[in-house]
Amino acid sequence: MTSPPGSVQDSSGAVRAAVPADVPALTRMLVHAYMDDPVAVWICKSNRLRARVLETLYSARLQKLLTEQGVWTNSDRSSAAVWVPPAAEQPSVRPSSALLRCLLDPRLLARLPLLAYGFSGMQRAHPRSPPHWYLSLLGTNPDTQGHGYGSAVLEPALERCDRDGVGAYLESSKPRNLDFYARFGFRVTGELQLPYGPKMWPMWREPNER
Repeated sequence: MTSPPGSVQDSSGAVRAAVPADVPALTRMLVHAYMDDPVAVWICKSNRLRARVLETLYSARLQKLLTEQGVWTNSDRSSAAVWVPPAAEQPSVRPSSALLRCLLDPRLLARLPLLAYGFSGMQRAHPRSPPHWYLSLLGTNPDTQGHGYGSAVLEPALERCDRDGVGAYLESSKPRNLDFYARFGFRVTGELQLPYGPKMWPMWREPNER
């Protein structure tokens, strides 16, 4: 079967650019995928509050990056790659008003200075040049992991990086994911220690020569 323009095939169907109607389903999937992420747990220990914070954060991020054509998913929306393109404004440490309301929950107030310091460190570590695509989120529904869906939704942006001669950047929050990203050409460039929290590994990918 031939893929429509702008899509590729994986075992769950066509990989395609996400559209606004996908946001609710992709938000739920990303919350499910990131509930046990070390950085998410560092932000908020409470499972219930963490789910609410992540839902607010991911919904806002998806809506913003959809306008930048930086979100790719598959036919059943079980996986998504959320990219910040080179021409877009990079994520700021300043939270949106909706996210700020979540962070001002009494259970998180005491952690706000710690979170602000950690997020500032992440932003300082983010390379300002050369221009690059930034992989903000890569999530797959835990119930469907191991079928290559995450690899499939990564490909469109990486192919564009290679075509345009542009690099790519990400921060991995799990050591077991380093080998996964290395298969796509990402290399660890350092180590970032969040205050009283987990380590993160910045990774950079040079474009492949075509």
